[in-house]
Amino acid sequence: MTSSTFTCTSCDELHDGPPLSFAFPAPAYWNDEVAEAPGSVLGEEQCVIAGEHFFVRARIILPILDSDDEFVWGVWISVSEQNFHRMSELWNDPARVDEPPYFGWLSTQIPIYAPTTINLKTKLHTQPLGTRPLLELEPTDHPLAVEHRTGITRARVRSIAEQLLH
Repeated sequence: MTSSTFTCTSCDELHDGPPLSFAFPAPAYWNDEVAEAPGSVLGEEQCVIAGEHFFVRARIILPILDSDDEFVWGVWISVSEQNFHRMSELWNDPARVDEPPYFGWLSTQIPIYAPTTINLKTKLHTQPLGTRPLLELEPTDHPLAVEHRTGITRARVRSIAEQLLH
């Protein structure tokens, strides 16, 4: 699917896109209060809250069935302290692709899904240097997990854009 323009059914205006990805800037648990807490840091790819909760950025890919493109959710995953440190040790090591998947909990609330996407079980797959990890959702009947497994249509991509752009 090529990025062009579309008339939005929410506002009846012309928009660029629809976008093929949406990303969230921080885990759902990040706020002004935790940002001030000792041991809290929010980086581009990693986040620590109060030195006790550890997060990494990842991608959930939804195949677009009637296109050669993919739709990507940029999300945050909670991982154990041990796995966070292991991932950090291997951050710049090309051999990181040989790591087994890390267990994690989805820590992003994607607002168009009900029930909540918070705490869906995941497996985090490291990728080659310079590429964010891929996320595999536990195969449940949650709507996000279903779309992750079975894919979405171009019409669904447009619907997502219409919901999130307003």
